[in-house]
Amino acid sequence: MTAMSVGIGIFGALATYLTATVLPLPVWVIFIAWASFFAAGGGIKGLVKSVASNVTGVIIATLSLVAATKLGGSPIAAAVCVGLGSAAMVQVGRAELLAFTPCVVFGFASTVGTSAALGLPIMHSGIDNPALVAAAAVATGGIFGIAHESFASMLTKGSDEKTVPDTQ
Repeated sequence: MTAMSVGIGIFGALATYLTATVLPLPVWVIFIAWASFFAAGGGIKGLVKSVASNVTGVIIATLSLVAATKLGGSPIAAAVCVGLGSAAMVQVGRAELLAFTPCVVFGFASTVGTSAALGLPIMHSGIDNPALVAAAAVATGGIFGIAHESFASMLTKGSDEKTVPDTQ
């Protein structure tokens, strides 16, 4: 726990500094994806599973929001499209890689939140498109997760301390 605490302190400060200065990504999405990495079990397997699941959530959210927009953007259109997207989030769990549904949901929610935070519609064209920003942020969060885990492992080399926290 000490190594994980030191790691989150250092890497959390780094993520916050980078997103405030040179990396135009929402730090809160990075932290959500970072937590997804650990929730998915950590290591390379957790990295692949969490990033794939988060990005799948970004894609499903994007499709849901585009469909709602194309249908006029009314509350009923949004509700139906998000409802269908929600069902899709569970259905993709049939694939083993995407079987940890919460990570898919985190990607979906991060996309909707990024669109709201940026004040940009999902169909906005440009490098600051909410879906592109969210996808980059979830990938970055996965990288922070693996770096954090590796750093904590390095600190505990030779000890019996477990670096991936229990998720139960």
